[in-house]
Amino acid sequence: MLASFFEMMQYDFIQRAFIAGLIISICAALIGSSLVLRRQSMIGDGLSHVAFGAVAIAVAFGWAPIEFSIIIAIIAAFAILRINDNSKINSDAIIAALSASALAIGTFVVSVKGVNIDLNAYLFGSILAISTHDLIVCAILGAIIIAVFTILRRQIFAITFDEVFAKSIGIKVNTYQGILAILCAITIVIGMKMLGALLISSLIIFPCLSAMQFSRNYRQNTIISVAISVICFIIGLVASYIFATPAGASIVLVNLCVFLLCFIYNKLR
Repeated sequence: MLASFFEMMQYDFIQRAFIAGLIISICAALIGSSLVLRRQSMIGDGLSHVAFGAVAIAVAFGWAPIEFSIIIAIIAAFAILRINDNSKINSDAIIAALSASALAIGTFVVSVKGVNIDLNAYLFGSILAISTHDLIVCAILGAIIIAVFTILRRQIFAITFDEVFAKSIGIKVNTYQGILAILCAITIVIGMKMLGALLISSLIIFPCLSAMQFSRNYRQNTIISVAISVICFIIGLVASYIFATPAGASIVLVNLCVFLLCFIYNKLR
């Protein structure tokens, strides 16, 4: 596998995919370590569908798909939080309704506009087709996500485990929930190019679930999640090169296998 890794890294498009994939893997693991522990992992799945609908609309009208979908995903994230705080409707129902509506609106607009476009790259992912512009955008946004998460790690830790305690010590819970929602939305959008709208949420969920089998505190969980996410990405990318399989699906399957192994080991231990 090591020989295959050095062989495939000779190609420019794989180098771009590798760098972008590392950035997205780190960001997704950081965000997932909080969302999964807060039992809000379905937000990632919901926002991925919203982002796909936004991409479809942007492509149909000739707008910049990444920039437009980031704006729509952030608005949707705030809408989910606001409705969830001020409504009797279950959060899962809100996310499901928003996801279905976004997909329907995107499909409707594309149909009405009558444009012949292929959205499979955003639906199923196409990391090997990442352009230099995509890589630059991914690097800038990824650096912002990592920097903000690192700076606000204490506040995010507080709202993850005990919002009541966080409020009692003066932390503005709603503000940091909003920041976390923005980070999640941006991660989903930049990750769609790698795994697609149908699979990107798995990159948020699986590393944290695997890390939970070993970690004893939040810091350990976050660090192990990032390590597992990066390792699974590299193995999945190399496996897709060796066996000529879709890169996104290969990365998710590696994450699934690692989680099952960690789960079984933890039970046996």
